[in-house]
Amino acid sequence: MIDRRSALSALATLPLAAPWAARADDKPLRLLVGFPAGGGTDAIARLLGEALQVSLGTSVLVENRPGAGGQIAAQALKAAAPDGSTFLLSHDHTISILPLVIKNPGFDPAKDFVPVAGFATFANALALSSGTPAISLPEYLAWVKKQGGQGSVGVPAPASVPEFLVKLLGERHGLNLLAVPYRGSAPMISDMLGNQISAGVGSVPDLIVNHQQKKLRIVAVMGQQRQAVLPDVPTFAELGVAGFEELPYYGFFAPAGTPPALVDRFSAALAGILAQPTVKARLTELGLAVGLMSSAQLATRERAYAATWARIIKAGGFQPQ
Repeated sequence: MIDRRSALSALATLPLAAPWAARADDKPLRLLVGFPAGGGTDAIARLLGEALQVSLGTSVLVENRPGAGGQIAAQALKAAAPDGSTFLLSHDHTISILPLVIKNPGFDPAKDFVPVAGFATFANALALSSGTPAISLPEYLAWVKKQGGQGSVGVPAPASVPEFLVKLLGERHGLNLLAVPYRGSAPMISDMLGNQISAGVGSVPDLIVNHQQKKLRIVAVMGQQRQAVLPDVPTFAELGVAGFEELPYYGFFAPAGTPPALVDRFSAALAGILAQPTVKARLTELGLAVGLMSSAQLATRERAYAATWARIIKAGGFQPQ
């Protein structure tokens, strides 16, 4: 594992840029995060926030706005001044999924946000608590069947990809699997560690540390191939559950109207950060497949991901709330 001190030492070798933006009030750059402190998204934001602080030559504050699957943070981004002082670090759920499942989320990504840059893809995974006797997905499904076909599975947000995965698992195996929504992965994992719930679906970045410490067991992952940090864990497709091969993404977004020059400069700074071996290694350890996406590439992936899940959601009969 790479500790924070060594990561910061590597970042110190980055060239110090001129101040990020000349503003009279000299306010820091804010990175909005729509999930609680202590989760995978928060850890990623703090690692990149420290790197951006060095690269851009300005103070960077990670501001957690948890709740409603990132909806609160997205609304805060919409309301922010487009002056380069506020960005949202988000994954697919807030940007691509929420507009499909909520009638009025309070924002329209296509109109209210500028895709700045993407930096990684990742996989969602099914994990089992230590109190669950099963050690694989087939064993878990057999165990639920022995419990009368009833089972509860935690998910980090309602009407999310993890919830749809739980529903699909239940339907395909004739089980009544109930998705139990939480306000982010951190409280879900806390209940799993306390054996208050037997299973949960979350992102690999959220689950990986507790899996490595053998406090939880990841038994299946999304994607077309196994994850580099989990070479012994099969994909859902390998286990006969198709339809979850396209991986979600992480990216940065700015308020509509943010000057293109600032968008380009932020993207360039991020490219330099991702090229640093220590930073890339730490992100990989967190379960990310690191790769820079330009503003246009992120916009394309955002639309494609939303289109894929729009079909799945419609086929499942889900009605926007």
